[in-house]
Amino acid sequence: MEQHSPTAVPVVALSKQEKAFFAQLGSRIAQLRKEQGITQVQLAEVLDVSQQTITAYEVGRRRIQVSSLPLIAKTLGVAVEDLVGPDPKPAAKRGPAPKLQQQMDRIAKLPKTQQRFVMQVLDSMLAQASR
Repeated sequence: MEQHSPTAVPVVALSKQEKAFFAQLGSRIAQLRKEQGITQVQLAEVLDVSQQTITAYEVGRRRIQVSSLPLIAKTLGVAVEDLVGPDPKPAAKRGPAPKLQQQMDRIAKLPKTQQRFVMQVLDSMLAQASR
């Protein structure tokens, strides 16, 4: 008699729309992971999956379990909505962005450890300025 594993997940074919969604989600995860300086191996360890599974997620070959999304979002420093929502459309700008905004955008692209360092320096400078 054949026994079925209680953890086996039935395989269901994906529609074109679902394939596009998972490809976009995987691409977004890959981009955020790289921006944070996190390797596929490190993300795999957090999720308790293989590095090959992360690769499959990022190229849209494999569906990501909904229950994994909060942990992925937390690890990448974003909200779940930022992972699964539509791509934010850049606001129409009139002329160049102010220098401070440009610098903030550059800081946001740094790995988390470097972001923390920049924030510590800024906090220190602001504390001195308010004295």
